[in-house]
Amino acid sequence: MKIAFLGHGKVGGALASGLANAGHDVVLAARDPESAGIKEGLARNERLRAKSIPEAVAEAEAVFLATPYSANISALDSAGDLAGKILVDCTNPVGPGMQLSVGGSDSGGETVQRLRPEARVVKSFTIYGYENFEDAAYPGYGDLRPAMLMCGNDPEAVAEVGELARDLGWEPVATGPIKMARYLEPMTMLWIEMARVQGRGPGFTWAMLKR
Repeated sequence: MKIAFLGHGKVGGALASGLANAGHDVVLAARDPESAGIKEGLARNERLRAKSIPEAVAEAEAVFLATPYSANISALDSAGDLAGKILVDCTNPVGPGMQLSVGGSDSGGETVQRLRPEARVVKSFTIYGYENFEDAAYPGYGDLRPAMLMCGNDPEAVAEVGELARDLGWEPVATGPIKMARYLEPMTMLWIEMARVQGRGPGFTWAMLKR
C-alpha cells in the first residue's frame, strides 16, 4: 500500500519504519523535505522516502495522522484533497494535566472525521505508547497476538487498516463506528497512567481471548 505520514515523531516514526519493513511504500510528508527532522527520520530506515506534503498525500492510498493533537487542524489543512483516502487517526486529545480535552459525548476521532468528512477515517494505533509500535512482539504466548483496537464508519477502510496492523504483529479488533473512539481514547490514558505514572513500564499490551 502507498502510505503517507503526517507527523513522524516517536509514534509516526515507529509506525512508518515498521510498515516500510513490511513491504509498504511509505513516504514522510514534509513541509521541508531537507529539514533536520526529516533527515533524522530517513536515517532511521533506508526504505523510507520524503516528499512535500501535497505530493506525498496525493500519491497515497492511506494517510497516517501522527501529529500532536493540537497540530491536527494545521496538518489536515496542509494535506489537500483526502477524498476517498483512508485517514488513520493516531492522535489523542490529551490536554493539560494529562486529561482528555475531548470526551464523553465526543472524541478526537469524531472531530477528525468532521474536519475531513470526505476521508475514510479510522481511529487506530492509539491505545499504547510508541515503544509497542517499535516492537509488538510478545513471545511466549503461542499464537496469541497483542490486540490493536480500531474504529471507523467505513468497514472496508477499517479492514484495510486491520491488515496493516496485522503486518506489524497485531491482532486487529474492529470495535464499531468512529464514535467508539470515545472509549478507545480513554484506554490510552489508562495505559499511560499504568505505564508512565505508576511506573509499570511500557512493556505490556491488551489482548483479546476468544473461546
